[in-house]
Amino acid sequence: MFDHIGFGVTDYAVSKAFFLKALQPLGVGVVMEGEHGIGIGPKGKPALWLYQSAEKPAPLHLAFTAENRKQVQDFHHAALAAGGKDNGAPGLRPHYHPNYYGAFVIGPDGHNVEAVCHFPET
Repeated sequence: MFDHIGFGVTDYAVSKAFFLKALQPLGVGVVMEGEHGIGIGPKGKPALWLYQSAEKPAPLHLAFTAENRKQVQDFHHAALAAGGKDNGAPGLRPHYHPNYYGAFVIGPDGHNVEAVCHFPET
């Protein structure tokens, strides 16, 4: 449904560093950056836009697709190393569906950031 999402962050440099490090295991990187913020995403297409804002938005839940469970684990490790706070270690969440494997961290502005794989372990 979504082509991309954008939101303001209270500390651009901190949020940029956090999202780039946390999402690197998912193949996400800088696509473009300029006066309107930074567009990051996989394969040269910005999917997430961050821009400086004095206003702190209500916490969001941002879930990013992982191709496999190892990417979920790598995301969680990278996000914690980038300063995120643990909000759910990598693991199955069978209350969503039998193969829902996710990990959650709280990012710099209080957003719940998740990586999720919907496939069985290979």
